[in-house]
Amino acid sequence: MKILGISAFYHDSAAAYIEDGKIIAAAQEERFTRKKHDPSFPSHAVKFCLEYGGVSLSDLDAIVFYDKPLLKLERLLETYYAFSPKGLRSFLMAIPVWLKEKMFLKRMLYQELFAIETFDKKKVKLLFPEHHLSHAASAFYPSPFEDAAILTLDGVGEWATASIGHGKGNSIKILKELQFPHSLGLLYSAFTYFLGFKVNSGEYKLMGLAPYGRHGSVEVEQYKKLIKEHLVDIKPDGSIWLDQKYFNYATGLRMVHDDAWHTLFGFPVRESEALLEQCHCDLGLAIQEITEEIVLLMAHEAKKLTGSKNVVLAGGVALNCVANGKLQEAGIFENVFIQPAAGDAGGALGAALAANYIYFEQERVVDASQMDAMSGSYLGPEFSDLATELMAKKYKAVYQSFDQFPTLSKQVAQLISEGNVIGWFQGRMEFGPRALGGRSILGDPRNPEMQKKLNLKIKYREGFRPFAPSVLAEDVAEYFECQTPSPYMLLVHGVLPKRRNPLPENYEQIPMMDKLYFLRSDLPSITHIDYSARIQTVHAETNPRYHQLISDFKSLTGVGVVVNTSFNVRGEPIVHTPEDAYRCLMRTEMDYLVVGNFLFSKADQPAWKETDDWRNEFVLD
Repeated sequence: MKILGISAFYHDSAAAYIEDGKIIAAAQEERFTRKKHDPSFPSHAVKFCLEYGGVSLSDLDAIVFYDKPLLKLERLLETYYAFSPKGLRSFLMAIPVWLKEKMFLKRMLYQELFAIETFDKKKVKLLFPEHHLSHAASAFYPSPFEDAAILTLDGVGEWATASIGHGKGNSIKILKELQFPHSLGLLYSAFTYFLGFKVNSGEYKLMGLAPYGRHGSVEVEQYKKLIKEHLVDIKPDGSIWLDQKYFNYATGLRMVHDDAWHTLFGFPVRESEALLEQCHCDLGLAIQEITEEIVLLMAHEAKKLTGSKNVVLAGGVALNCVANGKLQEAGIFENVFIQPAAGDAGGALGAALAANYIYFEQERVVDASQMDAMSGSYLGPEFSDLATELMAKKYKAVYQSFDQFPTLSKQVAQLISEGNVIGWFQGRMEFGPRALGGRSILGDPRNPEMQKKLNLKIKYREGFRPFAPSVLAEDVAEYFECQTPSPYMLLVHGVLPKRRNPLPENYEQIPMMDKLYFLRSDLPSITHIDYSARIQTVHAETNPRYHQLISDFKSLTGVGVVVNTSFNVRGEPIVHTPEDAYRCLMRTEMDYLVVGNFLFSKADQPAWKETDDWRNEFVLD
């Protein structure tokens, strides 16, 4: 059974190819087009998946789109009608697009597919599962569980904004849904907007900002009280009701009514790039804690409805690693699995899997010897040494080649230990928003200047944002309050108390940026302000080269951890090709680049002749 899944036309378009239930390839369109969160039809990703799978469109049993567009249109029309006469401007902008394009999505999909290659559409089924079923399938079917509760949480699909399901064998049953306009994802995005970050891409910044809030302070508790009294009514089962007089996303062009929020919280919408003040941090912490409360209530309800000892998560809210960590620590379920491409990109994979197991009723076999069926999420393109050599010729780049990877690994480990920043490009590209050692920028976690250097000289992003540790899977308990694998950087847990430095008595009065650079542990560059870390466990089975590098770093330093951040600058998608990687090296203050078996030293490269500034090429996120 050969199936192609597609997600497109909202954000994070992607394609995924599966064969007899096995995940062969998956990639986001943004990596090919270099447009972050690209919503366009994923032509490049589809071509890659077909090529990697060695199939043509004619060979497929089905092509599956990740939601039902006509149900989404129904929701739009009913919403505009319910709120009329409000929303006229938004209606006049949205409906013509639907009438010209999205109502005829089937025709548009065929046009885009025929532009790739011709095929007999009568022989290839075109299927449309519901959005939250695609999310549910993306989480349950690759999981290592025969039976699991399924939680999906995002902004909105067609009508559903969250769902509780039960997966058994090859079946999924949706037990409960929360419907638009009441949405945890949209609530969190509303605060993302109000605090000056970009909706649909800045939510992770809000999550990173929250720890700068003053835990348990009068201010944070007052904000939580205001949110619960005016914005959201939280039910015992985790369902929520949002007071729409404060929100504008249903029919307007903004997330919230700015003046109403200004009156409620006592300060206006923060302008993008404006100075972050303590009130922003405290409000960020308030909504983060409320989000965690809602997720835990939903989890309890899922446990009650399913009786399962396992839970799987997908949807954009499932990328909230702090809430995920709290869910795991709560012990409601024995086992937790989170789809690494939890957002809309993962919908492409879920759609294909849903078709395979639900529509075609294929048998599902769970391999208990594997953590999951995602292959470490290394599902994208990879490049040969020849491709790297050709790139080097194009730029007259100077490099050192290595016949034996262990020799290269030891040298790179030495460079990291000396304070250098390394661009690391190996094997297949990651599927999902996290760099997991395929397309990563690496540094020494012991170095107290590393976080500042990476933020200001390499990533060119806000200084408050933390970096993640990649730790040898077998060593995770030596550094973190984490007893389970976390291969996809989707769980936040504390740094072990024995590794922490005590805070000064006046810590809460210290200015925000001074707090950032206080040495909080013996691994300062990966310890967030609240002593937490967003952990990636590195496994020899899924990424032997990355595991080797960290092992060599441990042999040198005694520390089996490196700093890992995505290989890109702010506003740029993660690098895709060796050329993308080299350009990033030359346009930043990175020290070295490793591509496959080649090592490039920035100091040895010819002068960079391109005068274009990446800040003009990429829209800041």
